[in-house]
Amino acid sequence: MQGHFQEDTYTINWYRENAGKQQLIKETHRIVPQMNFLEFWPAELSDSGNYSVTHSNGKQNLTIQKWTLNVLERNKSSCFNKNHLTTEIKDAGTGYSLKCSDLSVNENDSITWYKDCKIYANETERELDFETLTVQHAGIYTCKILISHEGEIYYSTNTIKLVVEADAPEDVTLEIVGHNEEIETEIGKGEILNCTGFLGYYMQEDASLYWLINQTFPDKCTGIPKNEPSICEEELKKLQVGNKFYGTRLLRIKKVTDQDMHHNFTCMLQTDERTQIKVVKLKKGNTRDLPVHIFSIGMVLAVLFPCVAVAAVFVCVMFRADLVLYYRDICRRDDTAGDGKEYDAFVSYLKDCISPTEEEREFALKILPMILEENFGYKLCIFERDVSPGGAVVDDIHSFIDKSRRLIIILSQNYVSDRAIYELESGLHKALVERKTKIILIEYMPISDNNFFPESLSLLPSKRVVKWKKDKSLPVNSRFWKNLRYLMPAKATKINTKGHCNNLDLGPEGAQPRTEGCTFNAVA
Repeated sequence: MQGHFQEDTYTINWYRENAGKQQLIKETHRIVPQMNFLEFWPAELSDSGNYSVTHSNGKQNLTIQKWTLNVLERNKSSCFNKNHLTTEIKDAGTGYSLKCSDLSVNENDSITWYKDCKIYANETERELDFETLTVQHAGIYTCKILISHEGEIYYSTNTIKLVVEADAPEDVTLEIVGHNEEIETEIGKGEILNCTGFLGYYMQEDASLYWLINQTFPDKCTGIPKNEPSICEEELKKLQVGNKFYGTRLLRIKKVTDQDMHHNFTCMLQTDERTQIKVVKLKKGNTRDLPVHIFSIGMVLAVLFPCVAVAAVFVCVMFRADLVLYYRDICRRDDTAGDGKEYDAFVSYLKDCISPTEEEREFALKILPMILEENFGYKLCIFERDVSPGGAVVDDIHSFIDKSRRLIIILSQNYVSDRAIYELESGLHKALVERKTKIILIEYMPISDNNFFPESLSLLPSKRVVKWKKDKSLPVNSRFWKNLRYLMPAKATKINTKGHCNNLDLGPEGAQPRTEGCTFNAVA
């Protein structure tokens, strides 16, 4: 960093801002105040901050200059840091010189030029001269200076991005885009008139673009709709398309009146050399009878639309589960992320009472997890399979229902055990009172007598009941599994639909409890 002042009369001090206070910089082996310069050998990331230099004549201290130093980390994969880059834009066909940093004051210091991080033509001078610039000269140039200081070698770099633009015509005629026109409109309709002018290959500061209404200036738009005049002119907007500059000014007509049909709306482009105009007029549009074929098509559509709407509603109702599952697969939707739950569902089924066929237990321990876990990526909590023995059963059930997003209850005529009834009543309380857990009822076998079930079970919506139809429900793509997945939380997973329960080995070993899934430690 360099300061500018006279050395003879004043005492020079350099300061760095620290916690809002100015701290005097003392000379170290790395940081050296040198009157006009504050030198860093070398600069480190911790040197970033605010610096100032003052001079004192013994009576008063004056702050001469302030700097903000930002030390950037060297880019190991490139010869420059994109944040330490200056850009220079020049026209093709002109001469130009790129100047290296003036940090090095020793003319004998070694200098190397690079273009796009490759050594450029063995150039070693402080200036890189181009007699005639071409588009091919565009690129990122880096000069690297080798500096020797107290027996150590340091490097200083300066990077410049040179942009060379193609030749632009010198003699350009500014003109309004478009010609005089008549616009068909209707009384009471809003209109926006566009006045656009070509301003050349650089922005002409002396060019004016504006509207006149019968040789008078319109009011300016305020930007507040309720306070806008009936006709107002917006601010000039400038835009660049390629290397061409344009100006646009809109004239807003809130509601066209009969008087507006007789006005001349004039777009004016005025420069020191010339003035161009474009006149816009409004006229009433012709009212035409509706063609017979369009009327016929409209009548047919009017009759067909209700039928199509009814058919669409029917399809949505009948195939609601298919549509929702398709949407989840396409959008990769996941409702389980970040909800704090550990399991997708707690499975409640007949345990203590012995079923004549053992079908319910096999369904709960084998078929249900085989499809939901292995094919669709859900994580089930099955008490007999996953919970380690030794804890309090009631507390365990309550805890794991709390950790689950759904409670799946496999209902049958034999669902009367104490533990199963407690799981049902606990789940109903959380679903109907606390509203924390949603219940899915699987009617595994037809139920003829509901008297021994809690009355609150009848309060659950019928759409949350899925009926198992034995062999018909076994395929992975059957209506049973689609309806069950529809009631389960959305979860982004790769679906494997190649499996079929009829082709799986459902031997007696498959019904054994396993210790994967939930973990539960109890102290006896």
